[in-house]
Amino acid sequence: MAIAATVFIGVLTAVQARINGALGAAIGDGFVAASISFGTGLVLILVITLSAPSGRRGLRLLVAGAGRGIPIWMLLGGLAGAVTVATQGLTVATIGVALFTVGLVAGQTAGGLVLDRVGYGPAGVVAVTVPRLVGGLLAIVGVVLCALGQRGEPVAWWMLALPLIAGAGIAWQQGTNGRLRQELGSPLSTTVVNFTGGSIALGIAAAVSVTVNGMPSALPAEPWMYLGGAMGVVYIVISAALVKRTGVLLLGLGSVVGLLAASIVLDAIAPPPSGPSLLAATTAAAVAFVGVVIAVVPWRRRVR
Repeated sequence: MAIAATVFIGVLTAVQARINGALGAAIGDGFVAASISFGTGLVLILVITLSAPSGRRGLRLLVAGAGRGIPIWMLLGGLAGAVTVATQGLTVATIGVALFTVGLVAGQTAGGLVLDRVGYGPAGVVAVTVPRLVGGLLAIVGVVLCALGQRGEPVAWWMLALPLIAGAGIAWQQGTNGRLRQELGSPLSTTVVNFTGGSIALGIAAAVSVTVNGMPSALPAEPWMYLGGAMGVVYIVISAALVKRTGVLLLGLGSVVGLLAASIVLDAIAPPPSGPSLLAATTAAAVAFVGVVIAVVPWRRRVR
């Protein structure tokens, strides 16, 4: 059930990427779109947290913990979320969800391996066994296949670099959120911290962008374009609750499967100007799925 939930996280991430990418294209400013997405998510998670006893208790622990020494770095997970959402708004409308996933998967897989090895997550040091290493490498092979099958116009290098950075940030965010959840005892209050920090960072970025480029002419009327924040609330809460059980790497690999599968469907329905062909994206998803199976199955030597 935990692994199935990690796959669901990936599906939500892919859908959120398409929504935020569409919002960024409609507004003409990826930073303003990301700020709107994070701001709506912050309002939603605050309402949910204040309505739940465990959420209110977590907020009280957060206030008390600020005075008794919760490390400041535990409160910065939202910055990684802000980078991810801003990247969606800046790139997805052009390169599509599947190619966006290429960079995200590579960064997340490499980051998960490193963070588990050094014991950054709440599960402590998670050994990089042969199956885990092979599973992670297969996920990267899937990324390469996706990149080799590129069609359409050449993609600017920064459009691939940004998802790569965002993917590494997601792995760090998942480990950080798990550590903070141990302190607060509630994934809801952890999510409030993420959305608060991310909203502040994106608000500053949006203000700078508007100062330089001017205000967007109009906001789109389609309600579905404003659901990206709600998607982020759901998958951050699930991630914070799961990471102690799965570890950073397995959480990342499970979400990779959901990301790739959902991105294929989304790009097949509405093909982007650039991105991998449907065959390349499907092959990449299959290879990544095999990698996840190898990484999560408890392989054991048969004892005579």
